[in-house]
Amino acid sequence: MTTHTVEYIRYRIPEDRSAEFLSAYTHAANQLAAAPQCVDYELARCEEDFEHYVLRITWTSTTDHLEGFRESELFPDFLAEIRPYIANIDEMRHYKPTTVRGRGAALPTLYAWAGGTEAFAKLTTVFYEKVLADDILAPVFEGLAPEHAEHVALWLAEVFGGPSAYSETQGGHGHMVAKHMGRGITEPQRRRWVNLIQDAADEAGLPTDAEFRSAFLAYVEWGTRLAVHFSGPDAKPPAEQPVPKWNWGAAPPYQG
Repeated sequence: MTTHTVEYIRYRIPEDRSAEFLSAYTHAANQLAAAPQCVDYELARCEEDFEHYVLRITWTSTTDHLEGFRESELFPDFLAEIRPYIANIDEMRHYKPTTVRGRGAALPTLYAWAGGTEAFAKLTTVFYEKVLADDILAPVFEGLAPEHAEHVALWLAEVFGGPSAYSETQGGHGHMVAKHMGRGITEPQRRRWVNLIQDAADEAGLPTDAEFRSAFLAYVEWGTRLAVHFSGPDAKPPAEQPVPKWNWGAAPPYQG
C-alpha cells in the first residue's frame, strides 16, 4: 500500500490582502487539479485569527512533488499565482502519516448504517439460499460448508467497518483470496453473484438509500472482480494483507 506525502503550507496573510490571496489560489488550484502527482488539496482559514491560513496538499510522494510537479509545465503558472505570497509563509514542510488514525462517531460506518452484525448475518443467510437454488452458481458452491455463510457475514461486517472477527478467527485478505484460487470463475457467474446479493440485500432489509447502496455495490463489484482474477489459471496469490476497509466513497450518508 502506497503511503502518500502530505505537504502543509502555513500562511499569515493580512486581512486587506485576503481577497486577492484567495483569488490567486483559486487560479493556482487549476494547476494542482491537473497535476498527476497531486492527490487532493484544501485551503483552510483560521476561525480565531483570520490572518492564518493552512494549505494542505496530498502528493503521491515527496519526490513526485519536488521532481515531478515542480519540474513540470504546470509549475510556472502555479508559481506565478502564488509568488506574491511566498514571503508570507510561516512553514512549508512534508509530513508522512503515522499509524494513529481513525474516524470519529459523527460519520457512521457502513456496518453501523446497515444494522450491524445481525444485518450481515441475515444478508448472507438469504443470499446463500438463493445461490444454492441458482442454476449458474449452485455448481460453484457444491458441497458448501455449513459455516460458510457465517464466515462471509463476518468478512462483510469487517470490510464495512465492523469488528475484526474475520481476521481474528479466519485470517486476513490472503485467506479469503485463497478460497478462490483455481476455481475458474466466469464473468456470467460473477454477474449473477452481484445480482443475487443485491436481491438478498433487499429481502434482508438492508438500507435502500442511494448513498449506502452505491457504496455497497462498489465493494461487491470490486470484490467479485478480484475473485475472478485470482480464480484464473495464471493467478498468483497476493502477499498477506489486512482485510480491506470500505467506506462511503463519493457520497456520505444522507441525514436530512
